[in-house]
Amino acid sequence: MTPDMPAAALPRRRSRTAGGFTLIELLVVLVIIGVLGALIVPNLFSSLDDARATAARTDINTLVQSLKRYKLDNQRYPSSEQGLDALVAKPTAAPVPPNWKPYLDKLPNDPWTRPYQYLNPGVRGEIDVFSFGADGQPGGEDKNADIGSWQ
Repeated sequence: MTPDMPAAALPRRRSRTAGGFTLIELLVVLVIIGVLGALIVPNLFSSLDDARATAARTDINTLVQSLKRYKLDNQRYPSSEQGLDALVAKPTAAPVPPNWKPYLDKLPNDPWTRPYQYLNPGVRGEIDVFSFGADGQPGGEDKNADIGSWQ
């Protein structure tokens, strides 16, 4: 072989190792992926809970603003019996609103797919609009806490 021979003409030596991964290498990679997953997944679910609470607050604010427009037109809020349905359909139960118009196209459900609650008179304000949170029960803490117009 001469020094001016092209590299392609040089004979190739075979590697003594196979081209795949060993079992130990695969196990190390799986352990690393598992550790990363254990650290990331709880944060991901926490973010999902925060997003649902924010969506509920936004919906409640929209409902309260619609109820205020209802009151401006009709001199009172809908009764608890008429409920939030009074924002999408004219109530037939007393007191029938004199200047009713549609205030919403449809009523939203809370992020946990349950209807929002409405009280008139409210316990924490003139009116209360609220969601029972993730557990659907009054009270609770963290993701199960009630989210309402008083917050």
